Amino acid sequence: MALFALQPPDNVMADSFVATFLPNNYGKSLTTPVAWGASNGVVFMGGGGTIPSSYTKKSDGAAALGFGIGDPYKNLGIQVTAVSLDLTGWGVYSGSVHVFKDLGNCAAIGAGVENIMLTKGGDAGKSYYGVYSQGIQADPFVNTRTGRSDLTFSIGGGNGRFGDKTPWDIASGKGAHGTYAFGNIAYDFAQAFNIIVDWNGLNLNAGVAKTVWVAGLPLVGVVGAADLTNYSGDRVRLIFAAGTGFKL
Repeated sequence: MALFALQPPDNVMADSFVATFLPNNYGKSLTTPVAWGASNGVVFMGGGGTIPSSYTKKSDGAAALGFGIGDPYKNLGIQVTAVSLDLTGWGVYSGSVHVFKDLGNCAAIGAGVENIMLTKGGDAGKSYYGVYSQGIQADPFVNTRTGRSDLTFSIGGGNGRFGDKTPWDIASGKGAHGTYAFGNIAYDFAQAFNIIVDWNGLNLNAGVAKTVWVAGLPLVGVVGAADLTNYSGDRVRLIFAAGTGFKL
């Protein structure tokens, strides 16, 4: 499975760069990439799961640990993540790399690869992608006060999990390919949490994300429903994730 909604906090910005406004601190996607990422010595960790997995009655989960280096405002940010795909035996691991550039005014571009297998036993193939993300000042009076965007969206395209359907989908007559294009949109409702909708190339998903601060650390939580259409999968699934991060 892909580890969804686990995004490093974007409260840590480059000291040498002052943007007009920034993305808010809540999660911005459920199952799709965003262009922003970890950089400047940020370390993040977390986990997520789905209940149940498609075409089974079993649940599935994953955990991740990653870090970011570089300066996306001066040149590029590079985010590297290691993912455990088996939380029972802890023997199957993959990696991902995300490279991104901040364009200023709450816009960024990124590209990366997911599921670079680090051990044997995993059945997920590599997925390459490119993505553009943008924040919008939906309420200029609010953003003058908070410095954060009320609405963000991302659009992108990729191969692998963004368009290749599973053998179970094919056997069920749902076709072999999705759109290979994905997108997400998140809106800060009442300055309390983000409402998120995303299309991952195979299906539509919706959920909410909230960040709270405990002992100076951000705790990000996301919960949602996946496979809301009949385009892939056999039922609607519960998805969830939680994570945190800090700057070294």
